[in-house]
Amino acid sequence: MKNNLLFDFTVDKATKTILVKREFNAELSLVWDAFTKQEILDQWWGPKPYISKTKFMDFKVGGRRFYAMVSPDGKEGWSLQKYTSISPKTNFKMYNTFADKDENPELPGSEWDLSFSEQNGITKVSIIIRNESLARMEKASEGFRQGFTICLQQLDELL
Repeated sequence: MKNNLLFDFTVDKATKTILVKREFNAELSLVWDAFTKQEILDQWWGPKPYISKTKFMDFKVGGRRFYAMVSPDGKEGWSLQKYTSISPKTNFKMYNTFADKDENPELPGSEWDLSFSEQNGITKVSIIIRNESLARMEKASEGFRQGFTICLQQLDELL
């Protein structure tokens, strides 16, 4: 990684958990906005050549984000995120699941717990992803490590 910033991606099959830790050379408020504002999320969330297309997002407890990952040939893979807890600029939690184009969830899903902290102008994001089933985790993690790594690099460039 550039600038020796922390990046760690750990998969624990026994607990069906993925842990991602990533540092950004940016102020906490900028990184927080990048994860919580639709217009910024869509600029980095899809790993190139895919793009993220948010149909709607309401970042509040009980709110949702419904978005598609769009392939270069226009194929859409939809996901639904439901925000379950928000502590501004420090943490938010959401339930994430794949869905069809009509918002019908494809269960099981996963619970995401995202924590943000800043020290000396470096913001650290820690993400714990708890999957409801090992099969779902294995299905999702096949390309997830590579795709999410690309997304986080894109965010780093955007910041």
